[in-house]
Amino acid sequence: MVKKLLLAFGVMALLFPTLAFAADEATVPQLQSAIDAVWVMLAAILVIFMQAGFALLEAGSTRMKNAGHVAGKTILTFGLCAIAFWAVGFGFAFGDGNAFFGTTGFFVTGLEDQAAASFGSLSFSDVPIGIKFLFQLAFAGVSLAIAWGGFAERAKLPVYFIFGILFTVVIYPIVAHWVWGGGWLSKLGMQDFAGSTVVHLQGATAALVATILLKPRIGKYNKDKTPNLIPGHNQVLSVLGVIILWIGWFGFNPGSTLSAMGDGFFGYIALTTNMAAAAGGVAALVISWMYFGKADIPSMLNGVLAALVAITAACAFVDTWAAIVIGAVAGIVTFFTAQWFERAGIDDPIYAFSVHGIAGIWGTLSTGLFATPELSAKVGVGGAGLFYGGGLHQLGIQALGVFGALAFVLVLSFIILGILKATIGLRVTEEEEIIGLDLSEHGSYGYPEQMKKAAQNGVSV
Repeated sequence: MVKKLLLAFGVMALLFPTLAFAADEATVPQLQSAIDAVWVMLAAILVIFMQAGFALLEAGSTRMKNAGHVAGKTILTFGLCAIAFWAVGFGFAFGDGNAFFGTTGFFVTGLEDQAAASFGSLSFSDVPIGIKFLFQLAFAGVSLAIAWGGFAERAKLPVYFIFGILFTVVIYPIVAHWVWGGGWLSKLGMQDFAGSTVVHLQGATAALVATILLKPRIGKYNKDKTPNLIPGHNQVLSVLGVIILWIGWFGFNPGSTLSAMGDGFFGYIALTTNMAAAAGGVAALVISWMYFGKADIPSMLNGVLAALVAITAACAFVDTWAAIVIGAVAGIVTFFTAQWFERAGIDDPIYAFSVHGIAGIWGTLSTGLFATPELSAKVGVGGAGLFYGGGLHQLGIQALGVFGALAFVLVLSFIILGILKATIGLRVTEEEEIIGLDLSEHGSYGYPEQMKKAAQNGVSV
């Protein structure tokens, strides 16, 4: 008898929430909003997870004695970025203001009353403002992670604190406002769907300035200025990093729709993104094979990333065949520019400017060539490219956007890093660089057993 009563109560307990839900059934707009919110939250998680990809890629592409430092600073700088973007950066980027920066929405509350009063540029989507913030924070974090490529293996830890905060507050959000926050480039109709310029070119330009001011790593160049190869310590980590970044890009580009409803347009964007990446990787490997006589795996990895960077602007505006062309060209151009920069004396350990800067420029300009009138109208930004009857108009806007962003970031990065160099200094001492930043900056190695054996055997790692 007791068992039957317990069973009856159990069945009623299961039915009650169902009956209660039926009595208060969600409306179609509520369901649409919920689906969009879940989709953008998932996309934000994918883009934030790209930090793991950057950690593996950079650690694998640098030497063992710096691996712990390179990987660990990824978490440090994303934390700094999150706080700075919450306090100031998000308001400058997306707050209502003027043509150059936002003036409202600082210290994000996550409440919809602040969103309604401050973030008109994001009002096209009914996704909760807290999720929109996390999504845009993920983009800012990626741009900052790109910038650190130019600092690798020789920058002081305090520089990461100071430049990371200032990049997030006074550099990244200003260009983001120009293009995405209702600024002057937005009003002109610049097509940068997910950030070839806003995210990648900004980070790469800061990396280039750091590379120039820090000067090459010890042992990179001979007295006659010819470069020496300084290989990364773990190619497998680099491969895993690129795979994670490739997957994360499905949050980066398709997630920028801020909606999973309608005709599934985010799926088309995922298709163009994937095809470009595939073409870039294959093209870069083949061209390295022809150039070196051997198929170079790091070149292939850079080709994949360069293609992903390039298609980031164009993914919603171009046909699939054009995405393949854009990706292949990005992989090839990045390969040759990486060789040129190295011969020119610019020691960029992970080729940040070639992969994210040159490819970002190409990707942004490519919409001025390949954007179709149908897709431009669907997205509601800009017009057709040169090859689709649009003439030079859209290409000119794209070029103006590239030049404006490049000049802005270049000047501000030189000012900030120049002041840091003149005051606290940018670079660790020669002795600290030789023993490695793991030990000199953190007091322990990322690979303690291997480093101990290497030291005993007198091996440089």
